[in-house]
This record gives sequence, structure tokens and C-alpha cells, in this order.
Amino acid sequence: MKVLLLKDVYKLGRAGDVKKVADGYGRNYLLPHGMAVLATPEALNMANRIREKATVQRAIVNKEMDVVAKQLEGLVIAFPARASETGKLYGSITTQMIVEAIKAKKGVDIARRQIDVQPLRMLGDYKVRVRLTVDLIPEIKVIVHREGETIALSAKPEETAVEAVEEPVVEPAEPAAEA
Repeated sequence: MKVLLLKDVYKLGRAGDVKKVADGYGRNYLLPHGMAVLATPEALNMANRIREKATVQRAIVNKEMDVVAKQLEGLVIAFPARASETGKLYGSITTQMIVEAIKAKKGVDIARRQIDVQPLRMLGDYKVRVRLTVDLIPEIKVIVHREGETIALSAKPEETAVEAVEEPVVEPAEPAAEA
């Protein structure tokens, strides 16, 4: 099915583009959400106007989100976690945990769907992309370290200081003594 995009769609295209998509994707998602229309000859005549209007709107949104992007660029977040000897975590660091840490540090509200990473399940340093708009995608650094260990950083003076985001530790209850 060929569709004309009315809005920018992540990993598909920008407004005004004509794309060939799977029938189900177009019929069940793009068309009902108002993101696209069928690529009829009448709709194709509107493509240039849609593209120009979207470019102006994209510039306005990018200008507004540029402040947020500058706040997030170079941000370093550390997560203490329990892990095995091989470095595999008992659990994972999710996008929701990253969003909450960003909100705690910078006061910026971001949807968890804007964090472009799978749950982190190993110790280490990760570059995590935050999709603010199609054009603005700042990177933050997420450090997952073993609980109780110190973090060795080659931090530059202009780089944000690392603060550990503490998670509540749930201890297993003691087994009840049998009578």
C-alpha cells in the first residue's frame, strides 16, 4: 500500500513523503492515527504543501527543543546494580529508570519511548540516545556499576558530575519458624 505521510513517522519518513508500507501497518496504524493518507493522485498534488508546512513546523519545534537538547548533551547517569561475577545484572536498567534519573537530575520530562535503547543487562558504560525530535537526538552516558564499587571516570571539568541513583533494596523476608 502506498501512503502519503502527513506527519513525521520515526523510522519511516518525513511529512510529505510517499512511502510503500505493509497493508496492515497502513490500515491499522498510520491511517487511523492521522499520520498518513492513501497516495491517490489528489493527495499527491498536496505533497509539496504538506512538506513545506511540515518543514516550518519542524523548525519551530526544533528551536523549542534545542534548550532541552543542550541540557541533556553530555549528561552522565550512574546506576548501582547487583551483578554476577560475569557482569550480568540481576534484573535490568529499564528506559523508565533512565527517564526518572533524568527527571531527578535535570527536571526534564521525557517519555520512556523517546529513550532509544533496550534494557541494559550488563555492567558497563553505554551511550544512550534520546529522541526529542526527528533532528534532535542528544546522547547521554549511562554507567552501570556494581553496588558498593566506586566509579573511575576520566571526567572533564565541563562534564556533569556523576551521581548514583539509589534504588530501594528489597530484602527477602525471614522464613517463619515452624512450631
